[in-house]
Amino acid sequence: MYPRAALFDLDGTLLDSLHDIGAAMNHALATQGLPVHPLADYRRFVGEGVRVLVGRAVPQGREEHHDAVMASYKAFYAEHLLDHTRPYPGVHEVLSRLQAEGVKLAVLSNKPDAATRRLVEALLPDVRFGAVYGERTGVPRKPDPTAALGIAAELGVAPGECAFIGDTAVDMDTARAAGMYSVGVTWGFRDVAELQKHGAGALAHSSDELLQALASAVTRP
Repeated sequence: MYPRAALFDLDGTLLDSLHDIGAAMNHALATQGLPVHPLADYRRFVGEGVRVLVGRAVPQGREEHHDAVMASYKAFYAEHLLDHTRPYPGVHEVLSRLQAEGVKLAVLSNKPDAATRRLVEALLPDVRFGAVYGERTGVPRKPDPTAALGIAAELGVAPGECAFIGDTAVDMDTARAAGMYSVGVTWGFRDVAELQKHGAGALAHSSDELLQALASAVTRP
């Protein structure tokens, strides 16, 4: 039996966005004469908001460049966030199945709110999400549970009847803090060990396994 609501992380969970994020940050670093990073490095850099991303990408001791790198990154990414980003295989099928089963759907990302909404509207236009939020002023980022609990209230679903699906420790910690069932997807930016260490209730290696995990989710009435 599926949970009444499913909250999804965006980057690394619904969308394969690493190329565009890495390209935008490398562009911003290069404009400041700073060394760039291999794309694979961004798997460890992303997930906790733009400010943390900048802090990880800029070399230690070069903190005076943070503001300029952030401004350049935001401007470049706004123009290029759809260059290579696409939904992962099977994502449309998972969302369609959950929608057909009457599960309420939502997105909660640490990506800035405007970019989160643009990507969802452009790449998942046929999905009826009840709420879509990125990082917003005055609302703590994940893993703080405030935003997740706010979505549950907005959807009219108790937290214990919600599943939270993501690809990082941040997402698993958010689920636990909010009292939601956590499912870690392994096709994203982090590895299985991280998801297990942070208490994933289930792991999904494919879209079919994600549906199976959600169908057997342990939720509280």
